[in-house]
Amino acid sequence: MGTSLSHLLTNIRDCAVCAPELEHGTRPIVQAGSTSRVVIIGQAPGRRVHESGVPWDDPSGRTLRAWLGLTNDQFYDPAIVAIVPMGFCYPGSARSGDKPPRRECAPLWHEPLLAELAKDRLEIVIGMYAQKRYIANRQKTLTETVANWREHLPNQIVLPHPSPRNQHWLTKNPWFEAETLPAVRARIHEFLEPV
Repeated sequence: MGTSLSHLLTNIRDCAVCAPELEHGTRPIVQAGSTSRVVIIGQAPGRRVHESGVPWDDPSGRTLRAWLGLTNDQFYDPAIVAIVPMGFCYPGSARSGDKPPRRECAPLWHEPLLAELAKDRLEIVIGMYAQKRYIANRQKTLTETVANWREHLPNQIVLPHPSPRNQHWLTKNPWFEAETLPAVRARIHEFLEPV
């Protein structure tokens, strides 16, 4: 890992910009390596991830790894996968799930962090918050955006959040598991090949 990336990751992990707003304190969660060719841009860590300090260390993460066809070793190898959430710290809980990611993180950290990663990379854009920032031709709804996944290739894949709360969405949209996920896995496999 280059010294500039190492320094940047240290600064992100030490960030306390939102400390007064975070009832559970700061614990920025990030993973990246200068050779990361698969970049996962999600929402924000949940409570379990905040406690463990391990990104996607929860039921959503198990589902995501299955969707992507990645082993734990591949997923947690920063030389392969970068994990860049919209909000790096757990935002706390709300009535119907977690609060939205903090707005300060992406404008402050994403551009310098993404600039340090491999230029030839695949971005996995997960959930509405990430789509609003990174998908230029986003549709009116998340479902429409995900259904038009082919439009975002070859360098972006759009996914719903893999939360167990989205089981109803998966049931209503069987095309996602039947058509989209096999294509997603095939595309990811191309980025796992040595350059």
